[in-house]
Amino acid sequence: MSARAAGDGDGGRRNTPAKVSLSSLSAATAEAATFPIDAIKTRLQLHRSPVGGGGGGGGVMRVAGELVRDGGIYRGLSPAVVRHLFYTPLRIVGYENLRSTFACGGREAGLLEKALAGGVSGIVAQVVASPADLIKVRMQADSRLLSQGIQPRYTGILDAFTEIIRTEGFRGLWKGVVPNAHRAFLVNMGELACYDQAKHFIIRKQICGDNLYAHTLASVASGLSATTLSCPADVIKTRMMNQGKDAKVMYRNSYDCLVMTVKHEGLTALWKGFLPTWARLGPWQFVFWVSYEKLRQASGISSF
Repeated sequence: MSARAAGDGDGGRRNTPAKVSLSSLSAATAEAATFPIDAIKTRLQLHRSPVGGGGGGGGVMRVAGELVRDGGIYRGLSPAVVRHLFYTPLRIVGYENLRSTFACGGREAGLLEKALAGGVSGIVAQVVASPADLIKVRMQADSRLLSQGIQPRYTGILDAFTEIIRTEGFRGLWKGVVPNAHRAFLVNMGELACYDQAKHFIIRKQICGDNLYAHTLASVASGLSATTLSCPADVIKTRMMNQGKDAKVMYRNSYDCLVMTVKHEGLTALWKGFLPTWARLGPWQFVFWVSYEKLRQASGISSF
């Protein structure tokens, strides 16, 4: 049995508290390092343009300039970090436990089993972390108001939390949870299964050992896979979450948002923000996976 398989067994489960702590630390570091790119991606996804209308002034450089001028480049960072304190440990540890369940009898889990494990763990993690994601999206969207001299909806994460409950009810914290869960399934199916499969393919083919080079190559592959699969759901999720109770409701549900977006903006609108999303996922995954693997190694825990 391989060292990884052994680590996925009872010993791996005994290390769960350490894995939770290490994955939270790595995720918070990666989130802070790449958050400006996420702010650009969110602003691009909220920009609406007619079919064939091009970027409509919503290009990456223009949006980046707007965010710098209105001070919104790091607006929403605190709920983003809070989200990853729940989201990342649940999906990472959940994936490893499901993978070890599928890998019964000492065999390695197959690609489809890994994809299912990634998707399911992603859904569970995202449902739990959805309120923090909602607050992050709205605080990022509010940065546009600052440049117009308009008071944003929320002064901070606690104000956003209490105001959403007051105006939209407790269930309002889970607005957009359906497209959020769809996105989480696709992201984690692409990210976790691809990283896992790519890294061990690289090691098995003796391209390199279980080192920084392998982690870097695997993170690049998983970032591209996750972005391609999840971008449409991410656009729908972002637009649904940005709808407040008092604002004009543009979409009745996720399906209506999908249909209206394609009808008025074209199919390619579902991949709005693709480049900044990939530009963020690449560095995010590099920072996360390299730091997480190194922290596991330093803690005496087997490789992911």
